[in-house]
Amino acid sequence: MKNIFNKIFEWKYTKKLILSLLLGSLFNFILFYIFLPPINLQSVGFWVYLTVAIAAYMLPFLELKVDQYVEITKMSGAPKKKRNKADVKFNKWFAIPIALPIVVIIVGLFISSELFNAVSYAKIITVEDSDFTEDLPESTEITNIALMDTESAMALGNKELGSLADADLVSQFVLSDYYTQINYKRTPKKVSNLEYDGFFKWLGNRASGIPGAVLVDPVKTDAVYHEFESPMIYAESGYFGDDLTRKLRFDYPTKIFDSISFEIDEEGNPYYIVSCSSPQVMLFGASDVTEIIIFDPTDGSSEVCAVEDASAWIDVVFTGDLACEKYNWYGTLSGGFINSIIGNVGCKMATDDFGYIVIEDDVWYFTGVTSVVSNDKSNIGFILSNARTGEYKFYSVIGAEEHSAMAAAEGEVQEKGYVASFPSLVNIAGQPTYIMVLKNAAGVVELYALVNVENYSIVATGNTQADAMGVYKKLLRQNDIGTESDTDMSATIT
Repeated sequence: MKNIFNKIFEWKYTKKLILSLLLGSLFNFILFYIFLPPINLQSVGFWVYLTVAIAAYMLPFLELKVDQYVEITKMSGAPKKKRNKADVKFNKWFAIPIALPIVVIIVGLFISSELFNAVSYAKIITVEDSDFTEDLPESTEITNIALMDTESAMALGNKELGSLADADLVSQFVLSDYYTQINYKRTPKKVSNLEYDGFFKWLGNRASGIPGAVLVDPVKTDAVYHEFESPMIYAESGYFGDDLTRKLRFDYPTKIFDSISFEIDEEGNPYYIVSCSSPQVMLFGASDVTEIIIFDPTDGSSEVCAVEDASAWIDVVFTGDLACEKYNWYGTLSGGFINSIIGNVGCKMATDDFGYIVIEDDVWYFTGVTSVVSNDKSNIGFILSNARTGEYKFYSVIGAEEHSAMAAAEGEVQEKGYVASFPSLVNIAGQPTYIMVLKNAAGVVELYALVNVENYSIVATGNTQADAMGVYKKLLRQNDIGTESDTDMSATIT
């Protein structure tokens, strides 16, 4: 160790140290500016960045030694070929700082894994058993049930943008591919903001900003352009300081961003809702959203609040993927890790997709629950998860899983080749019923379909939601499933 310090103060090592600091700092700033990792000890991304950063500082201390030699043939003694041999030498004491963050990543992931913390993972959420008919009152009409996937919303949104008379707007901007499901003034909407159409469009329009968004009505299957009172300065399609993620990272260098959703408040003002996560188990395990950043893209102002303090107009704090992942921890790991692998006693998990249900002023994720050991493609129930609060409710309803119901609906009109969207759920005559749309190859909605959850041979289709409802009720009567008295619908399914 003493020899190392003596060498450092020698001129040739002093030059390397200066070069290391200058080039390493420049490289690491550029690396941070591009990839924007959180400066947070509980982020794997931070430790990966730290590994590369340390390696950049150590690079000047590599020693390259080139030895020349002549290889002689045994028979003639004449030179056969001249070669250069290069050896790269690296002092082991300089390798230790690079190895340390790698060790932290490996050990951290290992001790934070489900293998050692199964019960802790399972306790991240609590699930309330609820009654289907109480939480989702009977639907007597379904003309106001919103059904639309992102693909169909994109088609409507792009059609609306292309129809605008403002040629400059149409030529300079495109719609974001991500549509957020929101409840706008107690009406379900899918919203997508305009984005700059490339670097040069950003360069030419950044002074005036992004002027608006498109609101898609999944009930009426139409779209309308919404102009902001003040234009957006920060967006995902911005560059340099106008880039949304870069602005957020420099404002909040230690936050771990889980998801970023575009929403508008009840007055139509644009906001980005940034969900910030934190590992709940050991160093890296079971990341869950603990707080949100409400970011105003018109002026760059923002505020941080806990999840439980989120305003009612905010709809998406937890993504559907995270909601399903947390339920799978709960459903498979409650009995321990070994049981989740071998015994599977009591293990259950969410199906591989989710839909949306809007109840009162909240957006909920809907997905079926199936037994891990079941091979009959059936559900033992389904869950609703609140996209804003993270609340979970379980409903014990045995029946067909969603993909079986989708296949049944497609089979009803198989000659047309229509494709079913992932269904939502509605209560008709006390019967849990899947409702979905059937689309043609262009993604245009052609028919509506209703499929009984408990008996997916009962399938009704119609050109409108009301037509499908009429056919479905008739099928219920034919199968001796009595209809209950009509009541006003207080839940809107999206």
